[in-house]
Amino acid sequence: MSAQVKAIDRSKDHAAQILLMEDEIVVAEGLQMILSEEGHQVEIANTGTRALEQLHHKPYDLLVADLRLPDINGMDVIKQIRADGSDTGIIVITGYSTVDTAVDAMRIGANDYLAKPFTEDQIREAVDKVLGNRVVPAKRAATPAEQQAQALIEKREVMRVLNRTSEDPEFWTALMEQGGNVLGDYQLSSAAKAAIASGDLRWINANIGELTQKQLMFIYKRLEREAW
Repeated sequence: MSAQVKAIDRSKDHAAQILLMEDEIVVAEGLQMILSEEGHQVEIANTGTRALEQLHHKPYDLLVADLRLPDINGMDVIKQIRADGSDTGIIVITGYSTVDTAVDAMRIGANDYLAKPFTEDQIREAVDKVLGNRVVPAKRAATPAEQQAQALIEKREVMRVLNRTSEDPEFWTALMEQGGNVLGDYQLSSAAKAAIASGDLRWINANIGELTQKQLMFIYKRLEREAW
């Protein structure tokens, strides 16, 4: 991928260039209509191979990627994009049965994911969030004190989520089925959302610390479901 292709003009007046990697034509055309109405330039690739070809020849601000494709796995497409050094934003869209895979996709470079079926407002919000994060000028590196404060905030938020799972059955079910999609109200990094959604006890122990048995209930059930 050339440096020219990698360099994307993200000024305020720049219309976002979006590629939809989706083989279901009805879904793809519906998303194209929704996002085009928001002023974005939207193109469709119905296979992973075609998506990689288009990404190679043209700069895109955002890829909306289904993971189940007729030719190659969407995860392999994401890996290739990041291996090429592209900073194109990536939103994964997936069925409930593959939420675990979506979490893995975020770990290898996706910025967000939506579980199908999702609403028009949800896809608009996800696109705005990812694109918004990409037009903001690069921030200075956080100081050690700021990093410590951020870590404490995230620890508090993870505890809030896990405490809520033991007190709110509806939240428990939603988190089990939809993963990080239900954590928008919490100040959590993508890594923290992914760890909670997948039951990544190693990450939680390393970054949050020891949990009570009450807080661990959701994590254990999540791991049991994954193993099953």
